[in-house]
Amino acid sequence: MDYYNGDRDGTLGKFTWPYYWWEAGAAWGSLIDYWFYTGDTSFNQIVTDALLANVGPNNDYMPESEATTEGNDDQAFWGFAVMAAAERNFTTPPYRQPQWRELAESVFWSMAERWDMSTCNGGLRWQIFESNNGYDYKNTIANAGLFLLAARLARFTGNLAYVDWAERIWNWIEGVGLLDTEHYYFYDGVSVTDNCSRITTYQWSYNAACFLAGSAYLYNFTHSSLWGDRTQNILNGIQVFFDSDSGGVMYEVACELTEKCNTDMRSFKAYLSRFMGLTAILAPWTYDRIYAHLVNTIVNGVAQSCTGGTDGVTCGTSWLINGWDNTAALETVQNLLINQVPAPYTGSILPSSESSESSDTGDPAGDEIVSLLLIMLLGASWWITM
Repeated sequence: MDYYNGDRDGTLGKFTWPYYWWEAGAAWGSLIDYWFYTGDTSFNQIVTDALLANVGPNNDYMPESEATTEGNDDQAFWGFAVMAAAERNFTTPPYRQPQWRELAESVFWSMAERWDMSTCNGGLRWQIFESNNGYDYKNTIANAGLFLLAARLARFTGNLAYVDWAERIWNWIEGVGLLDTEHYYFYDGVSVTDNCSRITTYQWSYNAACFLAGSAYLYNFTHSSLWGDRTQNILNGIQVFFDSDSGGVMYEVACELTEKCNTDMRSFKAYLSRFMGLTAILAPWTYDRIYAHLVNTIVNGVAQSCTGGTDGVTCGTSWLINGWDNTAALETVQNLLINQVPAPYTGSILPSSESSESSDTGDPAGDEIVSLLLIMLLGASWWITM
């Protein structure tokens, strides 16, 4: 929380430069999971205040203060946070405040209304407002965000309309060429200026991560082999984000080796870690492989990077280098605890208590290692990236 002053300077829910508003939404989602995995309630009131302070006039995370910069993908990450709050049975907002499920559904339908049939036979544009740079670009992450929200809301509510939307989004991504169905690689985006005919082929880990988890949610809800096969295929495809020469360490393939990752890009592996964790629980046959990815990344990469910050033990985000690179690794470490807690709840199966206790299954020695790593991380810096 060293990076957060919003509860003291009147900018509730926002972080200091250079972290954009969307990354704040991602951060609160991370801390909801942190509470759920560890039982530590230290940050819960701050998280609640942050989430409720940014809902905007229509309770859909479109605050007027972000009108000049907010994109569809930005809105989705705040939607992920409140969706997680609903699924984790996070502390209920005060009476007369919007509730977590209501907020998640409002985000989804706000985004779905912008589905653009006027160009390229569908898809969401990157930007919401025509005046913003990138309005002519339809990128994968905007559509991946809508897909993942659809999948999670389908499972949480039982409403098949969300399944229909998930299928529509998948079909558009595949049809326009943003999914390479041979390798199950997801590419960055297309421009409406040439009728979406040329693919920008950068691969970002968070695109694959959203489709991986979304497919796992839909498999868990529908028990369809179609979604099971897609989950497996994407899991095979994300191998591209693990470096065999370093023992299987996770890295951002499009920018990390060339040291070109900007602040946003350095956070993408966080979401790959988070959504792999969810996939491992919702599609249990994936657990061993995902757990191995996380362990290899921590043992061969994260641990050797925990040498920075003012305390000398803050962990970095570029784990292919020897040493600290200025940020931290909470998401990857805490997702080792995924099998110690219940799967995401649904609207029909919520516990009576607002807190969840870890189960007694798992590896006690492994739990102690994870606990020590979490203490080390949180004693230094909370930042979620990778």
